Amino acid sequence: MDNSYREYRTGQGVPKTGEYMCQSGEKLTFNKNEDFPVCPVSGKETYWKHEDQ
Repeated sequence: MDNSYREYRTGQGVPKTGEYMCQSGEKLTFNKNEDFPVCPVSGKETYWKHEDQ
């Protein structure tokens, strides 16, 4: 299974430590096993994508 373009929703666990970008384009660094937060721009649920992808 190729997870190259996997997106993660608000509330899901962070699969690996690194920098992620939300749908609004904000980049934040998260540690493995943290939960993805709401969008820092809109304050609403969003999708996060690992910066390497």
